[in-house]
Amino acid sequence: MPDSTLAVVLAGGLARRMGGGDKPLRLLAGRPLLDHVLERLRSQVADTILNANGDPGRFAGWGLPVVPDGLPDHPGPLAGILAALDWAAAERPDCPWVVSVPGDSPLIPADLVARLHAARQAAAVPLACARSAGQAHPPIGLWPVALREDLRAALAAGERKIDRWTARHGIAHADWPSTPIDPFFNANAPEDLAEAEAMLAALATAPD
Repeated sequence: MPDSTLAVVLAGGLARRMGGGDKPLRLLAGRPLLDHVLERLRSQVADTILNANGDPGRFAGWGLPVVPDGLPDHPGPLAGILAALDWAAAERPDCPWVVSVPGDSPLIPADLVARLHAARQAAAVPLACARSAGQAHPPIGLWPVALREDLRAALAAGERKIDRWTARHGIAHADWPSTPIDPFFNANAPEDLAEAEAMLAALATAPD
């Protein structure tokens, strides 16, 4: 359902393990991480936005709407997801779904959005997230715009855990293998960039 889905790249964190700054701007194989994420994501959705705080000008080169958290003090990915749901409701009412992907996940699969939708439809639940080798990846998920007020109330009440909030509504998991590479590998620390580069090289030489 690409025509009904908006993508948000989550880049609102403080990147402490990376030494601070913007993880999506770190270079991977000579290009910003953000380039790799967008290259894999854009063909799967109707539109793409970036959730980031601070001066949006540092992302001007990508031509994306930059949507900050609506809550102070960097409360985590749920705040970025809510910001994207609000933006979709106001700017893209034709997109009742939002898919979220962290800005440090450069290997996301080309069928991510389709399989998330298939998983939530099969389970008859409103939410879905990615899972590889049995490990769920809550920030890589599919969110209905219709639940934004419920999420807003949960955040106002102090909720910060994605999986605790999603459990209230029902969530399906779309499964991928983690070999030969984990498609949901994320570059949290500087040493992870070298590992991700090796994974990209393995993908480039893998047979179709």
